[in-house]
Amino acid sequence: MRTLDDERRTAAEMSGGHSSEAIYRIVIASARNAGNKESLLDVGAGDGSLTRELIPFFDRVVALDLVDHEGRNAAPAAQWITADLNAALPLADGEFDVVVAAEVIEHLENPRFAVREWFRVLSAGGRLVITTPNNESWRSLLSLAVRGHFAAFTGASYPAHVTALTRLDLERILGEAGFERTELSFTDHGAVPRLTRLTWQQLSRGRLRGLRFSDNLCCSAIKPR
Repeated sequence: MRTLDDERRTAAEMSGGHSSEAIYRIVIASARNAGNKESLLDVGAGDGSLTRELIPFFDRVVALDLVDHEGRNAAPAAQWITADLNAALPLADGEFDVVVAAEVIEHLENPRFAVREWFRVLSAGGRLVITTPNNESWRSLLSLAVRGHFAAFTGASYPAHVTALTRLDLERILGEAGFERTELSFTDHGAVPRLTRLTWQQLSRGRLRGLRFSDNLCCSAIKPR
């Protein structure tokens, strides 16, 4: 009989532990803008592809994931921890200057609990960087109208993607956890409905950007001093 842990592990494995370069670019830019760059925690680090690109900018990097994805040794300089993000993190209060959660929160059953944990392990003045599918793009809104759910949460993505959030949801969750100075940005990389190998940016020579034309958004927030 399959347990809840088995189900969570199977769902975590569905992503392959890797996201797009457009997502990595926006995360790296936001993380590098953090004032203090001594320690970083990469939650849901997957195969370590993003972790490896973040290592040069921080003195200490810890990568955390539920499963040991193939290729995880892409970031051998990081300290690796196996843990379930649906549970309390095995980490001390205020241990990190930056916490990165790239394409993670949509996989979690209780995003409010997770964000409170990320707040806890951040130092005062620390920065949280989250990316997640943008459910307010034209592609996602059209999917909701026609198929009954957002584009990144239809049958092929379930049960890996279980929690769909909008900008307002993120702002509320972060505010409730105690974060301030929330900033939103977009990957400016979005697939055209029904023609997903083609992007809005290719069609418009880069003119179509932002909220309605990006498949993913980035949210950065600061823990008060």
